[in-house]
Parts: sequence; C-alpha cells; structure tokens
Amino acid sequence: MIELKNVSKTFQTADSPVEAVRDVSLTIERGDIYGIIGLSGAGKSTLVRCINFLERPTAGQVLFQGVDLAGLDRGALARTRKSMSMIFQSFNLLSQRTALRNVCYPLEISKVPRQQAVEKARKLLELVGLTGREGAYPSQLSGGQKQRVAIARALATDPGVLLCDEATSALDPNTTRSILSLLRDINQKLGVTIVVITHEMKVVEQICNKVAVMEAGRIVESGLVREVFLTPKSAVARDLILPKNNAAVQKIDSGPLLRLVFDGQSVFSPMLSNLILECRTPVNILQASTQNIGGKVFGQMILQLPNDSAASARVQAFLTDQKIQYSEEETGDAKQWNDTNPADRAF
Repeated sequence: MIELKNVSKTFQTADSPVEAVRDVSLTIERGDIYGIIGLSGAGKSTLVRCINFLERPTAGQVLFQGVDLAGLDRGALARTRKSMSMIFQSFNLLSQRTALRNVCYPLEISKVPRQQAVEKARKLLELVGLTGREGAYPSQLSGGQKQRVAIARALATDPGVLLCDEATSALDPNTTRSILSLLRDINQKLGVTIVVITHEMKVVEQICNKVAVMEAGRIVESGLVREVFLTPKSAVARDLILPKNNAAVQKIDSGPLLRLVFDGQSVFSPMLSNLILECRTPVNILQASTQNIGGKVFGQMILQLPNDSAASARVQAFLTDQKIQYSEEETGDAKQWNDTNPADRAF
C-alpha cells in the first residue's frame, strides 16, 4: 500500500545541511499496524511527514497504492492526502469549536452538506467512545478525550491510512492503553492501515504487527514485532526493549551477564527456581520485562551469574537443555541495568 524507496530528506541550515532521513526503504502493506520506533532525533517524525509529502523528500520515491507522489500536481496530491489522515501528540483541536464541530471541520472543507456532516460526525464520536460529549469544548475534555476527538476527526474523510505521530506521548499509561486499544479496534473494524511513530517499545508491543527501528535517520532493523523483540540485532533495539539507566544498580564483583529470551514457555514452569536448584548457583536479576499472553511468557530478562566458570557453565547448559534462548552481555554494563522494582536481589 505504501512503499518507500531510498528516501532521504536533508534540511539546509545556516551552518551546514542536516540529514534527517537517510536512504530509507520499507513497505507497509494494507491492514498493517506498522510501528516506526527510535530515540529522540532518530528521524521518525520527518519520515512520517515524507510519507504524506508534508515534507517533500530530497531523494527517493514514495509510492501510495502504486502511484509516485512526486508526480502528482497540487490538486491530485491534496486528494491523495485525504486518504492519509494524521493525528499528533498535541491533538491540534480548534479551541473555539465543540467536539462535534471539530470532527465536522474536514467535512466542511470538503463541502459535505451540513446535515450529512453532522450525522457522520456523531457516528464517529460514538465510534471513539464520546457519545454525550458532542457539545464539549477542548478545554472541557481530558487528554484522552481530546485524542479521541482528534482520531474521530482524522477518520472523517474515510482514510485508508492513519499516521500517528507520537499520538500517546502526552497521555498517562492507562489512557495510553485505552487509545491504543481504540486504534487496534479501528484497524480491525474499518480496515484502516495504521503507521505509529513512537519512542516507546510498549506502544509497539501492544498494537503493532511490524516494526522498523530508526537511528540517525536510517532504518537499522525491521520485521515482525515478535522477531525484533525476541532477537534484536541492533544495539538501539536492545536498549529500547530493555533500557539502561546509569543511576541504577551498582556494579558488583560478579560474573557474566546473560540476556534470557522467553518466546512462549508456560507460566507454570518455575524456570528460575529450577535453574537455582539444579545448578546450585545463585543469580542476580538486574532487569526483567515479561508478559503473560494466553498462559505463555513472552519477554526478556538480564541475569548476573557468580564469578565462577563452572557455575556459569552449569547455568548455560541448563538453559540450552530447557531450550531457553540466551546471549551474553558485556559485564561492564552491569551498573547500567535498571528495574522499576528493586533489582539487586540474589536468588
């Protein structure tokens, strides 16, 4: 549905040119919820603005449904943009308009008859869970409600693609989950393809089926979310999945760090307890990020082992026998691993 071929975007500044996007190629298929993730300054927002030609690429091609956007005149490009609506972190609602009139706004621009526009706007507000709030102004709405109005407004032109630029970054965790659930429902019910720009791996994990990881304007890794989550190949992907914090656990005189990957083992298998009992080896949990999905564990964990080669060998043999994926991390990074719960527990 959307294909980027060697897309680059360079901004000219007073000092020197800035390459915000560098030679990016990716394909977003119809029905995807495609995440583009990276740290601040990675080029994510510039890339999404190149997708709908709010920023014209310096080089490369953007194809939408097989049509090269660079070849369209102004009128044709405007019509194409109606098929690629956008929502933002800051909501961008018109403060002097009610929720209903905000949703009506793009319909008014398209010269849809007033009664037809109002009826459609009411249905969209119902779709996003705002029945009864049609007459509320933005100042009377919570952050989550404002974003729901923005989503309803974005859907007013019946787009095939919804571009979400850090759409949940200004929201609290509970509201973020509800907005992401709404986007997933829209994808399933309306068949809208969604592109999610974010710096949060949890956003990608919750709703995306595919992901591209950006760093310094380039795509450094892409694929199915499950594959990237379980076997991250780039350093930035690993840091996004299990972030480091220099103020966290202090370095201890101990052995290797192992990154364990859980790809669907039963939650009823007490892996750590069995490891300690069978290997007769205490371990230190420095970081863990796991989820129970349908009675299966998915996630990753960083363990620190004693400075004992025989004990380390027993642990690695146990993990291999249990078919648990693992890799060794640099021991110098021990002081950087952080867990939101106390992480310096020995087991």
